[in-house]
Amino acid sequence: MSAGIVKRSVAIAGHRTSVSLEEPFWEVLREIADRRSLSVQALIGRIDAERGEQNLSSAIRVYVLGSLRAAADTEPS
Repeated sequence: MSAGIVKRSVAIAGHRTSVSLEEPFWEVLREIADRRSLSVQALIGRIDAERGEQNLSSAIRVYVLGSLRAAADTEPS
């Protein structure tokens, strides 16, 4: 798994923008979107709508981290 930065173009609220994330974040973001029956673009749109003043790439990383933490908290000990 490469940790290099990957830049992808997405449309959010009808506007094109690019998002730069490390490949592992893109991979987990795809997994989360699949589990929720969403496209990655739709999930990014939801994250964007809730991010406030935070940078979009940072908001996505925090969202992915929060999702992983929540999943870890529900795993049996």
